[in-house]
Amino acid sequence: MVSRLVLGCGSVGRAVVGIADDRSGRTLVLCADEDRVETLRSSSVAAKRADPTDAATLAALDRPVDVVVVAADDAATNRAAAEAAREHCPDAFVLAYTGEDATDGARAAIDAAADRVIAPETATADRLLDRIGEETMRPRRLWVLLQELEGPLAILTHDNPDPDAIASGVALREIAAAAGCGADVCHFGRVTHEENRAMINLLDLDLHTLTSPEAVDEYGGIALVDHSRPGVNDQLPPETAIDVVIDHHPPRAPVEARFVDLRSDVGATSTLLSSYLRRLDIPVGAAVANGLLYGIRVDTKEFSREVSTADFEAAAFLLPAAEEDVLERIESPSVSAETLGTLASAIGNRRVEGTVLTSCVGELGERDALAQAADRLLDIEGVSTTVVYGILDGVVYLSGRTRGADLDLGEVLRDAFDPIGSAGGHADMAGAQIPLGLLSDADDGESLTGIVSDVIDDRFFEALASLPGARAPADASVVSPMDAPGRDDSER
Repeated sequence: MVSRLVLGCGSVGRAVVGIADDRSGRTLVLCADEDRVETLRSSSVAAKRADPTDAATLAALDRPVDVVVVAADDAATNRAAAEAAREHCPDAFVLAYTGEDATDGARAAIDAAADRVIAPETATADRLLDRIGEETMRPRRLWVLLQELEGPLAILTHDNPDPDAIASGVALREIAAAAGCGADVCHFGRVTHEENRAMINLLDLDLHTLTSPEAVDEYGGIALVDHSRPGVNDQLPPETAIDVVIDHHPPRAPVEARFVDLRSDVGATSTLLSSYLRRLDIPVGAAVANGLLYGIRVDTKEFSREVSTADFEAAAFLLPAAEEDVLERIESPSVSAETLGTLASAIGNRRVEGTVLTSCVGELGERDALAQAADRLLDIEGVSTTVVYGILDGVVYLSGRTRGADLDLGEVLRDAFDPIGSAGGHADMAGAQIPLGLLSDADDGESLTGIVSDVIDDRFFEALASLPGARAPADASVVSPMDAPGRDDSER
């Protein structure tokens, strides 16, 4: 809940208080005008008669302040109030109105003390409130936390990161550097998807591959981007203390961290990081702009899937610095033989029930090909949902896609596989990871893939059948046994 402190209550301040009173959070007004204070109190606004420039009054506040709005009519009062607020509310976001007829010296002093300054020609109440809402507070809180960290920050993407995770990590590293905090973008597993490798190489992005959970011990803080819980789609112990979480996927369980930004109403985590860069006035170079724009385009499927106004606004912000020719080169990489082999296996081993297709491709060499196969199999006539899975290093990895179907695939996969592994994602794009456990003791690869196929398909179709209003599927069309296991994968 945002806690606002209004210092001075001139014409702009009164309008701010009137609108803020209808929004979430708490607002306290300090004003020297007794009549104005009584008027505010009669409207059930928390107001106190006090000198808004008095340092002792601010020092005696009995609650932390998130936002300070300096809003007297007089420029000299606003200058003194802004300077007092910066000294006694150092962690607060200070938004200051210059007041009427402010001298150049007063404007400069207010600008030095405040995070944002509003001049009379732009001082409307709606504009002020837009700048002190939660959208503005998040960057400020993140900035303060980064400055407080003792030691570098490990920015962890999920395993085998996709463009959205990679770009978000690189953008957070830029923010940390601007705040004076060293940072590395880290991940477990390999980057095997051709487009993801092309993105890293063409943009010359520096990523650190972690080989053990203990590798993060050398860092002073840990941030998770594009996923929200340690031990779920990364190799950290579940009890790992996390400092920062920024993600756009809806969480299945409570998320704990010192700073949390979870917004499933946007199409990409890159959108959230773009807003941080914009609101913190951090210059965006071509590599970062290219990465973030590509991350948004991939996760929203060229602005056609789960897209929001914020995604378009982020793209408009990034476009001037982006390089379309570089993005085209990222989107048109060569396809590896392993990826083609996995796609062939997915087609050959498909099982279709009604409009739902599942396929086990057996042993994997790369995870990223699973997502590519799940996308491609959606092009089969009559199919609206695909689930493709395979085995790598003792884990069954699963990637699912759906379009035009009245179901939440992320919820279905969580219902089916959270009891035996971990699953999550969006309504139209989701994934899961299931440890093989005792199944890995099967005598040979063929019997193992057969057992895995039975378990995964049974649990998935049972979860589908349990949906409200679900009907029994049409006769299954099983197009081939596990006679040609392929390799590869990817998640989101």
